[in-house]
Amino acid sequence: MDFLDGTELSPGQLTSLLDRALALKGAPAASRALEGRTVALLFEKPSTRTRVSFEAGVTELGGHPMVLRTGELQITRGESVRDTALVFSRHVAAIGLRTGDEEQLRGLAEHATVPVVNMLSPLHHPCQALADLMTLREAFGAIEGRVLAYVGDGNNVARSLALVGARAGVEVRVAAPEGFQLEADAGAQLFDDPAEAVSGADAVYTDVWVSMSDDEAEAGRRREALAPYRLDEALLDRAAPHAIALHCLPAHPGEEITEGVLYGDRQRIWDQAENRRHAQKALLELLVSGATSSG
Repeated sequence: MDFLDGTELSPGQLTSLLDRALALKGAPAASRALEGRTVALLFEKPSTRTRVSFEAGVTELGGHPMVLRTGELQITRGESVRDTALVFSRHVAAIGLRTGDEEQLRGLAEHATVPVVNMLSPLHHPCQALADLMTLREAFGAIEGRVLAYVGDGNNVARSLALVGARAGVEVRVAAPEGFQLEADAGAQLFDDPAEAVSGADAVYTDVWVSMSDDEAEAGRRREALAPYRLDEALLDRAAPHAIALHCLPAHPGEEITEGVLYGDRQRIWDQAENRRHAQKALLELLVSGATSSG
């Protein structure tokens, strides 16, 4: 089984994975599921949380994280994705890819004979969604029926929250301006008004407004359009009294989130960042054990 957009997991598998992730957080050295095995981690884009959490997690599972940039591979000199996938499959137990090319991710998964994990693509960030749901579990226990309101750009993070959150029974609301909203069939409730979206919510979530690929003109346009969707203290106060603030990072205080919320006592943002490691360890256990049993 691959993990490309999160919908590969059934609701039951997702619940079990979150249970396992919480157990691994309590006992990080409890599993040696990757003892003597290698996981290839391919990065086309710079990364902090994804690289640190995957590399540390594979090591804690007893494996060797083989970290590579695509510029170090022959794929940059014309070797096909198919050939790359076939070669990697002869050497590693799983492949993670952080990419700006959705077709490359799908091609790798199509031709690899080992599990492929989407570490980030233009349309999806499912590993982040696993850590987000784990953070909700830590905060609230059972999460079925909880409400998570996402405000800002309806990007890959918002899409994965909608897709994966639905499998956990979480109601995901997305508030975004015209031109930045998720597609209607993504599985989220869509709002124009951020205040309406966060009303009574258990968690309020945001992400950066400007991506690495945006030029200065595009960055300015995005900041202007998204300014009313800033996660500040006043917006958080419109959520439930127990509500927590979430952000997948990196953050830009003063843009999509205020410094007071980012570092305040109502956020679980740094728990989110840590939970990437534990959720991904549980995911790798599941994928590699499934590959072993089926192969």
